[in-house]
Amino acid sequence: MMGKKRVLIADDHPIFRSGLRTLIDADASFTVMAEAADGEQALSLIIDERPDVAIVDYNMPKLNGFELLKKISQSKVPVIPVMLTMHNEEAMFSKAFELGARGYVLKDSAGIDIVNCLHAVTQRQVYTSAAVTTYLFKRASRIYAVDGLESLTPTERKVLRLIADYKTSREIADELSISVRTVENHRSNISGRVGVTGSHALFKFAIQHRSELL
Repeated sequence: MMGKKRVLIADDHPIFRSGLRTLIDADASFTVMAEAADGEQALSLIIDERPDVAIVDYNMPKLNGFELLKKISQSKVPVIPVMLTMHNEEAMFSKAFELGARGYVLKDSAGIDIVNCLHAVTQRQVYTSAAVTTYLFKRASRIYAVDGLESLTPTERKVLRLIADYKTSREIADELSISVRTVENHRSNISGRVGVTGSHALFKFAIQHRSELL
């Protein structure tokens, strides 16, 4: 049987570190070999003690999380960094992985996520808190919707605006002096461009984005 993976916790809040330590040590696969209260102490321990995983808080004195990740990369120590943070912004998330993090855990859900994260990263997988994944998915969906709106033709925008005004296909056809079949084709094309399926979903989309169609 292989030995336990050795974990370093770098966070400037001792109570929070203690809570993480209890959770990690309770798992048979891991042991917390050291704790650090600031970035410089964490870097020294990483270089001298060579833990398998370093859990790195973003907000630390002396060296913040990003600065520490840079130093770890420069040191060439084969440690797996996990970023621990309160921030779920895309820029923070992207920067952490650019700097070598293999996991990204929100402090709000660390009690649930941290052990799962450790199992994932030590098996050469990446791990992100579910709340971050959900946030990024929703953000990507909003961006896709805006891009879809920008790709609509002037006529398609008029059709979508009329849908938002609760107009039926027949009423839209009469107002635009086109056939009902042409309206239905427009509805299908619009749905494809903005990424929705079904007439009800298109109506909801039109209502949600009504102000952008003025």
